[in-house]
Amino acid sequence: MRYILLFWGLPMGTFWAWYFLSVNDMNFGMLFFSRQIHDQVFDLYGHVLGMDPASLPPLVARACVVDTAIIFGILALRRRREIIGWARSLRLRYLEGSAPSA
Repeated sequence: MRYILLFWGLPMGTFWAWYFLSVNDMNFGMLFFSRQIHDQVFDLYGHVLGMDPASLPPLVARACVVDTAIIFGILALRRRREIIGWARSLRLRYLEGSAPSA
């Protein structure tokens, strides 16, 4: 499962790092992080998809949220026994702590 998280987290981190650096034009002297390249990339994707380039970043963000939910859903399904045991111990600890003492 750590490989799935690695192969999910690394591309997500790389994409969002590029996106926020390029949208804010923090290029550190590299053309790749410039606002011009950012605009050209989204213009290209918008042209290929036949959409307005300004509407693509929210769609990409929504796709990333859905992918993240799927990955963590799979992780929760695989570790459900551990999660249920943790939730039971947490519930018992809070229920015992809130019981009135006689």
